[in-house]
Amino acid sequence: MTAPARDVTGQARTAFVLGAGLLLVSAALLLLGSAAGSTGFESMRQVLGAGHDPVARQIVWDIRLPRTVGAWLAGALLGLAGAVAQGLFRNPLADPYLLGSASGASLGVATAMALLGVSPLATPWLVRLGLTGAAFVGAVAAVLLTLALAKGVQHTLRLLLAGVIVGVVLGALTALLMLLLPEVQQTMQAFMLGSTAFVGWTACALMAGAWLACMVVAWMLSHALDGLALGEATALSLGLPLPAMRAALVVVLALATGAAVAQTGLIAFVGLAAPHLVRSVVKTTHGRLILLASLMGAVLLLAADILARALIAPQELPVGVLTAVLGGSYLLWLMHRRTSRGQVL
Repeated sequence: MTAPARDVTGQARTAFVLGAGLLLVSAALLLLGSAAGSTGFESMRQVLGAGHDPVARQIVWDIRLPRTVGAWLAGALLGLAGAVAQGLFRNPLADPYLLGSASGASLGVATAMALLGVSPLATPWLVRLGLTGAAFVGAVAAVLLTLALAKGVQHTLRLLLAGVIVGVVLGALTALLMLLLPEVQQTMQAFMLGSTAFVGWTACALMAGAWLACMVVAWMLSHALDGLALGEATALSLGLPLPAMRAALVVVLALATGAAVAQTGLIAFVGLAAPHLVRSVVKTTHGRLILLASLMGAVLLLAADILARALIAPQELPVGVLTAVLGGSYLLWLMHRRTSRGQVL
C-alpha cells in the first residue's frame, strides 16, 4: 500500500473512532441531562424509578428529556451550519450567524412581542410557538436580504460584506425597538443570551426534521466544498456548477441556523468552535467533517447546558453566556498557539 493510500485509510479510521466516541459521549450526556434537576443531580435509580411517581415522570419526560434532546439537536444544527459556512466561505472564522440570521431572528421575536404585547416568560404554548415562528421567519428573511444585497452567491466577499451590513442594521433596529418598548427588554435579553429551558417535544421534532434535511443536502454537496477548498478556479475546472451549489449550501446554512435560533435563542461559538475541534483531531473531507462537526456541536452544547444547570443550582446560567466564555477562551488559546508557531488562524 502506498503512503497516500495509508494516509487516507488512517484518516478514515480516525474519523470513525472520533464519530463513535462522540456518539458514546452523547449517550452519556443524555442520561446525565435527564438526571440534572434544579436541586442538582439525581441518581439513575431515581430517574428510572420516575415511572412509579406521576409527578416525577412528568418532570423527567416532559421537561428534562425534551430539553436535553433539544440542546443536543440545536448543537448539532449549529455545528453542521458552522462546517458549511467555513467551507463555503473558505474562512475558518466563519460562523452560522455570518449572513445576518441571528440579528434577523432577534428582530423577528422583538417585532412579534411588540405586535402581540406578550411576554414569553409566562405565556401559553401557542404564543410561544408563534414567537418561534417569528424567529425563524426573521432569520430566513435576513438571509434573503443578504442575498439580495450581494446580488446572489457568486461573489463570496460581497456576500460576507452584505451579511455584516444586514447584521449591524437589523441589530440596531432590535435595540431601537427595545428602547421604545421597555417591557420586552427582559424577554429579549433571555433570548439573546440563549436558553434551552423552554424546548419541548414539538421543538425537538422540528429541529430533528431540519437537521435530517440539512445533513442529507450538505453531504450530497460536500464535494463542492472540497473543490472550493482547492480554490474557485480549480473547482470550476472540475466542472462543478458552483452558483447552484452555493445557493443550495446557503439554503442549508439558513435553515440549520434558523431552526436552532428559533428554538434556543442566540448561542455563540458552538458553530465556530465545533469544526475547529474536529480538524484538530483529524484532517478529512467535508463529507465526514460536516457529520463530525455536527456531532461535536451537539456534544458541546449539551455539555454546556448541563453545566449551566448545575453550576449555581437551583438557579441556572444562560447557556449562551457559558458557551461564549468557554468558546472565546478556546479560540484565544488557539490563536496564541498558532501565532507562536508563525501560523495564521
